[in-house]
Amino acid sequence: MPVITVDEKLCTGCGTCSRICPGRIIIQPEDKEIPYVPKELENMCINCGHCEAFCPENALLAGSPQGVSNPVLKGTGEISTEDIELYLKKRRSIRSYKKNPVSREIILNILDIARYAPSGCNAQSVGWTVVYKREKVRRISELTIEWMKTLVNTPHPMSCFAPGLIDAWESGYDVICRGAPHLVVAHVPENNPLAQVDSIISLSHFEIAGQAFGVGSCWAGFVAGAAMFYEPISKELEIPKGRKFANALMFGYPNYTPHAIPKRKPLDVSWI
Repeated sequence: MPVITVDEKLCTGCGTCSRICPGRIIIQPEDKEIPYVPKELENMCINCGHCEAFCPENALLAGSPQGVSNPVLKGTGEISTEDIELYLKKRRSIRSYKKNPVSREIILNILDIARYAPSGCNAQSVGWTVVYKREKVRRISELTIEWMKTLVNTPHPMSCFAPGLIDAWESGYDVICRGAPHLVVAHVPENNPLAQVDSIISLSHFEIAGQAFGVGSCWAGFVAGAAMFYEPISKELEIPKGRKFANALMFGYPNYTPHAIPKRKPLDVSWI
């Protein structure tokens, strides 16, 4: 499989692909001939797609020639500084959800956006499990409470939360997944310690993109704390062999709409 495929009719030999390549493995001949990757450098390509993305003539494909490039038309996909500021500042962690489910099509649309999140060495190591059925989400909450019961009167750092959460659960209030209809779980390879960070970045993309579809979410911190140590949760989530639970978000349609942006602590910045 070629590292890059260049359309000789479109390529102008401008050298952008060579200059933008993070690994500097693309050679642009001085006589403006077609750029290429020497055979001995091909294994250094991380398939980031920068050469394809930044080619002003859309003359280059990264990886397989069967791949499809999606040109960004001038003036599209742009957002004003005012809009992006408001869009991000009005994001809320949703803990009250409507009963109606989010369609699988919308969830797949959001995940398709999230898969473009950056990852270490462009490993793209994050995989997904969507807990779609509400009763299944409740079962995950129940198992999390089971785990918390094992923490009571122990030195575990979360033991102080356990009694109150257990009491609330036994009173009929789901303090774990907040009655959310769905849970999205990111899982990563067991042998890649850096992928944990990738999962956080990918789930952040899911959270932010979800707003555009009217979908609200909240980090399922108690589930995450339990899933890493309580095997019944991993089994219930059917995490694929060779992979491990990384992080999770509860999500669904919010019951309420925010009408204001609450205050935050002052910006803390140091210039050195």
